[in-house]
Amino acid sequence: MATGNYGTVRPADVGLDDIEILYDFKDKRENTSPTNLQSLDPQQVLVPATTPQQGNEILGGMYTLTLPVTEFGAKGFYNIIIRPKQIRTNIYDCGVLAGSPDVLGIILNLNNLSVSERNKAQNGELVGYRVEYLNTNPSAVQPKEQNKFTIITSNNKVIPVTENLANTSEQALSYTFNDSSNLVFCTVTPSSAPSIKPNAVPNIGVATQDIIITNTFFNPIMLEVEMVEYDDEVLAYALYGNQSKSLEDGIYTQYNFDNDIYKQYNLFEIKDKFTGVPLFEVREKRNEIDFGKDFNTVSNFDD
Repeated sequence: MATGNYGTVRPADVGLDDIEILYDFKDKRENTSPTNLQSLDPQQVLVPATTPQQGNEILGGMYTLTLPVTEFGAKGFYNIIIRPKQIRTNIYDCGVLAGSPDVLGIILNLNNLSVSERNKAQNGELVGYRVEYLNTNPSAVQPKEQNKFTIITSNNKVIPVTENLANTSEQALSYTFNDSSNLVFCTVTPSSAPSIKPNAVPNIGVATQDIIITNTFFNPIMLEVEMVEYDDEVLAYALYGNQSKSLEDGIYTQYNFDNDIYKQYNLFEIKDKFTGVPLFEVREKRNEIDFGKDFNTVSNFDD
């Protein structure tokens, strides 16, 4: 019988333009030199899987990561971070909606964003995005306010308007919806005071403050990739692959599992020059391959 349990984990079908990939290289784990992160273009190294028999429909949660040899050709350890793409901008203003003074939000200026970022900031497109705040104090040791963030609950284009305050000649600036504007009003949570302390309004930022806006389509992941000279299959060539030894010239040949020549060595003895007594048996790697020792030729020598 059903117990009311149901799955809540949804595989991510995020677009490649919503992903950032960073990596760092260390020649060994003991290397404690400063981290030097470099970026990769997700369009070049990530390929999403598609749902069978559904055309180009993305199959959530499965992407193929291709590591270009130009960046990953050295032996050592690569730490790869795959995270949601960040939008760095600043708060144009903090204000309220005209006629709804209890609706507080942050205002963004689309002119401060790139073309692709503007497309992501259209009405309703930023819902669920995370806003992180950078310190307004320029002398702060840590630029980012650690563990300080809010979540965008709505975003719509607005224009500023002035309203006359009751019983006074002063005016207040507020915002009203207008889809032709370059300003975007974002409501965030938390932004309202708790009922037990009505005057404790959460800080949602200040005008000109630098912020980082990030999608929440998937959780960041970190991968460690070790590049080695010999993998398990190559090591198996020496243990289980075919081999040959030429008694005429002492050439020892190892073959891969397709019987292609993998490596060749010269086998010889070093003897005492006075007594002729053998001292060492030597296996020396050959730099020039003798292709006359391919496995088919050797194994069919009598044919």
